[in-house]
Formats: sequence, structure tokens, C-alpha cells
Amino acid sequence: MRKKELILEMEGITKTFPGVKALDNVDLRLYKGEVHALLGENGAGKSTLMKVLNGIYENDSGTIYLKGNEVKFDNPKEAQKAGLAIIHQELELVPYLTIAENIFLGREPVKGLFVDTKCLIQNTKEIIDRLGVDINPKSKIKNLNIGNQQMVEIAKALSQDANILVMDEPTSSLTPKEIDILFDLIDRLRAEGIAIVYISHRMEEIFEICDRVTVLRDGVNAGEVKIDETDEDELIKMMVGRKIEDRFPEIKENRSDKILEVKDLTVPGKVDNVSFELYKGEVIGVAGLMGAGRTELAKSLYGLFNIQKGDIYLRGEKVEIRSPKEAIESGIYYLSEDRKGEGLVLSLSVQENTSLSVLNDLLEIGFINKKKEKQMANNYIQDLRIKTPHAKQQVRNLSGGNQQKVAIAKLLTTEPEIVILDEPTRGIDVGAKKEIYELISRLIQQGVAVILISSELPEILNLSHRILVMHEHRLTGEIAAKEADQEKVMKLATGGVQYGE
Repeated sequence: MRKKELILEMEGITKTFPGVKALDNVDLRLYKGEVHALLGENGAGKSTLMKVLNGIYENDSGTIYLKGNEVKFDNPKEAQKAGLAIIHQELELVPYLTIAENIFLGREPVKGLFVDTKCLIQNTKEIIDRLGVDINPKSKIKNLNIGNQQMVEIAKALSQDANILVMDEPTSSLTPKEIDILFDLIDRLRAEGIAIVYISHRMEEIFEICDRVTVLRDGVNAGEVKIDETDEDELIKMMVGRKIEDRFPEIKENRSDKILEVKDLTVPGKVDNVSFELYKGEVIGVAGLMGAGRTELAKSLYGLFNIQKGDIYLRGEKVEIRSPKEAIESGIYYLSEDRKGEGLVLSLSVQENTSLSVLNDLLEIGFINKKKEKQMANNYIQDLRIKTPHAKQQVRNLSGGNQQKVAIAKLLTTEPEIVILDEPTRGIDVGAKKEIYELISRLIQQGVAVILISSELPEILNLSHRILVMHEHRLTGEIAAKEADQEKVMKLATGGVQYGE
């Protein structure tokens, strides 16, 4: 058997930030035509390693070899010219430009002094056809759902004719159908000799499409192994330094009084005639495919959309919630699926983000009591095990999982009675997921009512007491957890008849 060509080698990479050693003597080898998984908990150093590779960060020590030659990229543009493309987890698109303009931004084909629009559209169409998705190159990014925006990011990377492709959580916003399309594309790219670094917290994906895996833990190499010579338990042990038993804790129902009743709720184009009840001390899971209306339902309850028809009853009294401020004052808190765009202010510190929803409670003679604010933040840092050097660290410098914990701390400060969690574990590692599941259990035992929206069916099936399923903005059914399985939920999610009919 012919030995595969080593296309990339990162040797002894070390990177230190003030107070934090993010990478300590890390190695990574990548061969032509392989899909190599890069695993690790949030904060393990995966993103930092890729930013060193891409020229965003300069490593303190260590060497990078590309096709046997030592290289050092001063910026992403140099890395791109050398054949490296990165698909970031956080989308980097310009919302008011078209798909075509985003894909070839800064590399537009020209005719004389002007952009050759016809050529631009044709080139974009060829890449989109290669992806196998049906989107118009002339559509503006702001009009696309998150899944299609993710496919545009992938198209942008493919347009660069890269021979090394880094995919950072590429499926986090995709539907099952779009994931199948992506995996077919990855197989084709592998056959073409393109090498792929695949970063994901979804173990089933790692075993489905990857050839080898490198695991990082706390900024050091925890192991490298062939996928067909390992299993999920071994990888988790490498990631966290221990086995994680009972990944889904038992969330005992603590149901008492009805706290919320929604009748015939309708927001044109978003939610269609939805009715349900919610009780204290229970978890209602909301399942459905992307675009089914789950997030729109949550935002309607949170006062972000104007309700055209229907009624909301809170503790038995009819209410009108016209803004998030009114929702929070009523005891409802919505944790957005878009933590960076809607949940946090990245330029502010952990301390400042934690207190954002309760600033009035910290005012003394017109000024924020910084001592109280810091104490509150430190309490949540300790309670939620947020990995940060100190409370004044900017949130933008934390890993995705720790940013999510800060968003949860901000939620908890309001002492809500109803918590709406929208994709609370998207893009975070197995250890952090377990901590969030345990937090949900704690909330339930305190009598809080939880609405859980998740695209990961195991979460819905294992954490919910009842499951609502949506399809095309409507509820297609409700299933008791003890009667639910993946087949029943997916049948309702794809528009099947209501279970029990």
C-alpha cells in the first residue's frame, strides 16, 4: 500500500496569552486526501491552533511545514494563497451583499474597470451546483436562513481552490438533509486529494466521515488515533481526562402549577395557530427541522414579534408582552441560539455581560456598584465553572462553551420562572453539555419551567417531560416523553399525522 503524502505538519506549537498558556508544544499531522478530526473541550486550544495555522496568531515557538517546506503566514491572505481555507463556526458574511458578492469578495472577476457581473454569477452558480443546494446567487445573505448561510461559507472556501480545508463545526446550523449533502461533498473532496481538518463536538459525525483524530486537552496533545481503532468512550476520556458516565442526567419532573398557557398564537409567516400549556418544574422539548418555527415561537413569547392573533396567559392572567424587557419583568428569559449576535456583547467583560439584565438592581445613587457587580460575576464564574483568568476578561477572548456559560449566568441573574433555551449546547463540548444538562435539572428542582429547543434529538428525548413537534410554523403533535422515540418525532417533524390519530 502506497504511503500517503504528508501535506501539513505543525510541530511543537506553543502560544501564550496574558495569564493563559493556550497551546503547549502541540503537534498535528495532516495527509493528502484525509479527513482529520480535531477534538477537545471548549478552551482546549483547537481554535487557537487553527488561528496560528491561518496567520491570525503568531506562535511563540514551534514550526509549520507545508508540503515539506517550512512556512510562516503573517495573515490569512498569505495562508489562502498557499492553498488553505477555513470555514469558521461563526459566520463571516456581509448581510447586505448577495451570495455571489460574498463568495468572491475581494476577488471579483473584472471586465475593464468594472466587475464582470455575468462571470461572477456564472462562477457562483458552478460552485453552488457543486454543493448540490438550490439557492439563487443573486439573493442577499440577510434573506437566507442560517443553514443556507453556512452553505455559502462552504462555497466561499471552495471558490479558493484550496488543497487544505478547515471546517469548524460546519454542521451546527444545518438540517439533516443539508448535512447529508455536506458529507457527500466531503467524500468527493477527499477523493480529489483535498485534506480536511474537521472540528466537531458531534461524535457520530467524527466516526462517520473522519479517518484519524487528534485530541487536545488544556492546550496539549492528549492523543492521536485512527478512527477505526478507537471508540466514543476512549475519545471522551482523552478529551476530559475521565469517563463521562450517564451523559444525560435523569431530570425528575417537579410539576406543580400551570404557569403559561398559549392559545392560537399566530405571527404571519413565523408562527401559525400554536397552542400549548407549560407547568412549573417541567421541561417541554420543542423539536422540528430548521425553519419549522421553533425559534420564532420562542421570540414571539419573548416580545420580539408582534402577535397578530392569539392569547398568552401567565399565572392565569392574560398578558401582552411587547418587548424582552417586559418578558424579563414577567419572569420569562430567552437564551438565544445566536450567543454572539444576540446573547452577549463581545467587547464587554465577563463581569459586564453577567450584569446586563439586572443593572437597575446594582444602581446606587445613579451609579453601578462595581463591587457588587464583580462579586456577582465571580459567584457565577465559580458556580458555572467558567474558564476565564478573571471577571474583567473580554468575552470575545473566551471559548464558545465558556461564552455560552456567561450567557447562562446573565440569564440566571434575572431569577426567571420560565426559561426558554434555544440550542443551548450548539458548538460546545461533551463536558460542557453535561454541565448544562445538570443546570436544567437544578432549575426544574427549583420549580422553574423550561422550554428546550434543540436540533439534537437525543437531547430532546432524554431531557424533556413532554415534546412538542413543529412543522412549517405549526404544531403537528405532542408526545409524552415515555412514549417518544426518534421515529415518532421525525414523522411529525416532516409533516406526518399527529401521533395518536
